[in-house]
This record gives sequence, C-alpha cells and structure tokens, in this order.
Amino acid sequence: MVPETISNVILQKMKAPAKADDVPEIRPEQLIDADGFLFGFPSRFGVMAAQFKAFFDATSELWERQALAGKPAGIFWSTGFHGGGQELTALTAVTQLAHHGMIFVPLGYTFGSGMFEMNEVKGGSSYGAGTYAADGSREPTELELQQAFHQGKYVAEIAKKLKNKPLSA
Repeated sequence: MVPETISNVILQKMKAPAKADDVPEIRPEQLIDADGFLFGFPSRFGVMAAQFKAFFDATSELWERQALAGKPAGIFWSTGFHGGGQELTALTAVTQLAHHGMIFVPLGYTFGSGMFEMNEVKGGSSYGAGTYAADGSREPTELELQQAFHQGKYVAEIAKKLKNKPLSA
C-alpha cells in the first residue's frame, strides 16, 4: 500500500477502515525489482486518489534514470458509483505510466463475454478491472473478481514474455 497522506483525525471523521497491519507500505525504489505492475487505487473526483498520486510524485529519481521504462503496467480501480470516473480514472493514470516509459497493458476485451455482462452491476472497462464501492460497504461481485483475476494473469503473461525477450544491443 502507498503511504497515507490524510491525518488520523480526518480518517476517523470519514469512518475510514483501519489500516491493515499485514500490508507493508511500498517505497518507490522497490518498483525497480518488479518485472511488471498492476496499480490499483480508488477514484476521487474521477481521478486516482491523492495518496497514489503523491506516491508517483515520489518516483522522480526513478523517472530521471528511466528505471521503469519498458516495464508493463496495468491499472484497476474502484469508484463510488457509475458516474464516479471508471474510465476517467484509468485514462488519467496512464499519464504516470507514460512519463516513466512504462508499457500500458489495457485489459481490452480479453475477458470475453464477461465484458458484455448487462444483467448485473459490474465495474471495469477495456482499460482495466474495476468495481463500485458505493459508500464503501459494497464488496466486489464474483464477476468483478473474475475480471480482476483475469487481468492479473494477462499482465503477468505479458511481463513474462517481455522478460524472456531482452532487447538486443
């Protein structure tokens, strides 16, 4: 998880859940060791949450060295409701990947018929997996979880292919 930027007092007033003790905070320099990424975050006002933007802002030394260039990356998110920025959140997050020279790996329509489901509420789009959190009480549906699992597998397969085919000098 990325570092929290909101004070505990405000978090309590927002009735935010307690931070999980078993999930460590990531530091920007740890990104170098990864072969690929799936970045997930909630949407705030149609864009990635400020905490995640602050994390990306802290990667400037990696950007200067282009240490993440060529690494595949996908995006997944949650929004409060249909008009909460499902696609806008993804589109604005792509700018972070582009500045680092990462390769954006969209979900596309690789999830097959699950992409066209109309009989239940389902988040996500061709940009990545998603869910609707409502007031924070809604859990992802089985279909949303299947889509997220599919995206993880898809990005991992691409990362593996890229790692096994280094560029020739």
